[in-house]
Amino acid sequence: MSGYYLQLMTNGIIAGAVYALFAVGLTLVYGVFRFINFAHGELIAWGAYLTLAFSALIPFGAAIFPAVALTVLIALTQERYVYAPLRKKTGITLLIASIGLSYFLRNGLRLLWGSDLQSFGFEAARGLVFFGITVSRTQIAMFLAAVIFLGFVWGLLRFTMLGKGLRAAADSLELAEIVGIDMKKIRRAVWIISAVFAASGGILIAIDTNLEPMMGIANLLKAFAAVLLGGAGNVWGALLGGLFIGIAENLGVAFFSPGYKDAISFALIIAILLFKPTGIFAIMKGMR
Repeated sequence: MSGYYLQLMTNGIIAGAVYALFAVGLTLVYGVFRFINFAHGELIAWGAYLTLAFSALIPFGAAIFPAVALTVLIALTQERYVYAPLRKKTGITLLIASIGLSYFLRNGLRLLWGSDLQSFGFEAARGLVFFGITVSRTQIAMFLAAVIFLGFVWGLLRFTMLGKGLRAAADSLELAEIVGIDMKKIRRAVWIISAVFAASGGILIAIDTNLEPMMGIANLLKAFAAVLLGGAGNVWGALLGGLFIGIAENLGVAFFSPGYKDAISFALIIAILLFKPTGIFAIMKGMR
């Protein structure tokens, strides 16, 4: 029985690493701009669907790059033409705009690809067994990719001038501008990183499962729960929160039907808002 729980724990860590990608991108936007981008989920879905479209023309590995690049373009476009003009408005204005943009992008997916489930068409392969735990090659790729991306963010924030600018902007946009930080560069960097993480995570999730227009909102809720667990604006808390969500939902399979897997994220969101709104893992302020 212990092997069964260890298998569930392993699956949870792998899924949680991808959820951490979503959560880190979401909390980066919140840390600098102070609003939750509900359209972040649609960047997840567009990254996966664009890869599907390009993979019909070129090899799958090559299709990832233009797909991620176009997802970044979508993110920069929504910033330029939707969020930037509304930035001086109230927070609720940006929130409503992001919800509207989410519906627009989601229905764009339905218009172009329909509402049916789709997949990349990879054949099922026998998993690899390590110490009694079975792990597929896809899961290994998911985990390694997530570790590489998260390691990149750690290095960026820790050792680069851009990272220092991001941390300064997260503390205070006004003070960051006063000391001469190029806020256009900071804003652009936030949206690029957020979009790359969202698109890459969406591709990884779609390889392991399938594609459908609602995949963005489903994974956004998990990212949102991870952000709340870690404390809004806390990059490292979001990382821990993503891992926690992945482990919790997979261990939950041992006690509940797999159909209730996504309900765990909802339950955690409600519990956190009721009992610990500052976040369970809010051990650091902002992006320090």
